[in-house]
Amino acid sequence: MAGRKKPLVVITRKLPDPVETRMRELFDTRLNIDDKPLTQPELVASVKEAEVLVPTITDRIDAALIAQAGPQLKLIANFGNGVDHIDVEAASEKGIAVTNTPNVLTEDTADMTMGLILTVPRRLIEGANILGADGKWNGWSPTWMLGHRIWGKRLGIVGMGRIGTAVARRAKAFGLSIHYHNRNRVMPDIEDELEATYWESLDQMLARMDIISVNCPSTPATFHLLSARRLALMQPTSYIVNTARGEIIDEKALIEMVEAGKLAGAGLDVFEHEPAVNPKLVKLAAKGKIVLLPHMGSATIEGRIDMGDKVLINIRTFFDGHRPPDRVLPNRL
Repeated sequence: MAGRKKPLVVITRKLPDPVETRMRELFDTRLNIDDKPLTQPELVASVKEAEVLVPTITDRIDAALIAQAGPQLKLIANFGNGVDHIDVEAASEKGIAVTNTPNVLTEDTADMTMGLILTVPRRLIEGANILGADGKWNGWSPTWMLGHRIWGKRLGIVGMGRIGTAVARRAKAFGLSIHYHNRNRVMPDIEDELEATYWESLDQMLARMDIISVNCPSTPATFHLLSARRLALMQPTSYIVNTARGEIIDEKALIEMVEAGKLAGAGLDVFEHEPAVNPKLVKLAAKGKIVLLPHMGSATIEGRIDMGDKVLINIRTFFDGHRPPDRVLPNRL
């Protein structure tokens, strides 16, 4: 881009310092120093003047917003893998390319998923909270704070993509039996490595598992994939963990089942109406029935910098006249 006017890039949230510094070096970059989510009027103003918009999951880039974009907006370089908050089709119709940052958060998200798989049945948060209050407790007892063993249990993975497979590798090392449901069966060598059992029927898998891990993407087809009917198929001694997207689970039905003792518990890093968290979930967490985390599954310094690097590469490639490596097409969603 030497000798050419630098494109105006508007970043909607604060990014790691190394990423922002490199952005300023390469582009005419407008940062969000305060890290406050942009209001709708601020987003409208941004798309009217930016040549590149760098949004995150907290920004709703819908058709109405895209319709107000100026002719100079040519690229929406999403800081994140999921693009369910962007109307990719509307962008494409207006001649705006969309990119994302895939394949950099697999291990981080799998780590957090495995953490919840361990934390919920073993009641780790409850134990930490007891000592966290004043550091006092009554001492060890054979029947106090009993959880459930992980070794030998059946784990059902909903969505056996990169993250689901990474979760399976970790879980197998902890002695869990791996089962999965996916749109397509994985390669035989992966099944052999993981000793994994494939279930074409999600219903049949749900009814037989001790723990369910949700790792599929959010699409119209996966909205409430775990509906009230499907959640009712699960055993009352089973647990569910979700580090994917909140709307994949019917949250209201999940709450009702945990309250009624029809599910043993849940570990949630994502919520259906994020950032709002249902007060009933908070009450269940206070009772030790559910573990809640504030969408931190991918929150590592290394992961965020890797994401920023992908955004930089996508922008540079685009303005050098080449196809960005991580372009998202409507027909691929």
